[in-house]
Amino acid sequence: MFIRNESFKDFIRFYPVVSTLVAIQLIVWLLVILGPGRALFQMGAGVNIFIENGEYWRLVTPIFLHDPNGVMHVLFNSFSLVLFGPALEQMTGKVRFLLIYFLTGIIGNFFTFIVEPSAYYVHVGASGAIYGLFGVYMYMVFFRKRLIDPGNAQIITVIIVIGIIMTFLRPGINILGHLFGFIAGLALAPIFLRNVQPFSLWRNRKANDGNISFDPNRWNKRRLPWKKYIVPLLWIFIGLLVILGLIGRLF
Repeated sequence: MFIRNESFKDFIRFYPVVSTLVAIQLIVWLLVILGPGRALFQMGAGVNIFIENGEYWRLVTPIFLHDPNGVMHVLFNSFSLVLFGPALEQMTGKVRFLLIYFLTGIIGNFFTFIVEPSAYYVHVGASGAIYGLFGVYMYMVFFRKRLIDPGNAQIITVIIVIGIIMTFLRPGINILGHLFGFIAGLALAPIFLRNVQPFSLWRNRKANDGNISFDPNRWNKRRLPWKKYIVPLLWIFIGLLVILGLIGRLF
C-alpha cells in the first residue's frame, strides 16, 4: 500500500493526480529559487494581515509554495505525497482525492489565520494537506478497518505519531496547519470514504495489461521478492524522519 514498485511511467499512469501535484510544487519551487517565481511567492504566501485585508486566495496558494531557502521542505512534502497519496487516489478516485487534498490544506490554512495571533505570521507548504491525508488514514485505522490491513495500519499509525511529535520539535513549522489539516482529514473521512474499496495492486496490473487472465501464482511470484524489503524500508523512512527532526531542532 505504501511501497512504490511501479515504474516512473506506470506511476504517472496509475496516479495522475498525485503526479501532477508533485510536479506543480517542484516546478513552482524551482521557479521561486531561480527568480521568475519570486513575485508569485510574495503574492501567494500565507500572511495573516493580507488575508484579513481581503486577499483570500492566500488560503489556497500556500499549498503550492515551499520554503525557497531549503530544499528539504519541498522534498519532504513531495516524498510524503508520493508514498501516501497513491493508495487514496486509487481508493477514492481522482475528484474525491483532489477535494480531500485541497479542503484539508485550506482548512489548515484557515485555522492558522483564525488562531495564530501574529498579524505578520507567514506560512507556506503542502504539509496541512499531507496531514489531511494522514487524518483520513487514521480514520480508516479506527473506524474502517476493512480498508487497511493490520500491517499497514501499524505503519501509518507510527508515522503519524512521529510526524505529530516532530511538528512540535522542529522549528519553523506551522503547527496549527499540521494539526487542523489532520483534524480536517478525520472529519471529512466519513464523507469521502463512502463506498470505496481497499487499495489493490491487482487493479493497477489489470489496467496495465488489459484483458490478461489472472494467475494468482504468477502474481505472487512477482511480488515475493518485495516482501522482505517492505518493513526495513519503512523503518528506514521512519528513522530518517526522527533524524531530520532532531537535526532541525539542534540547528
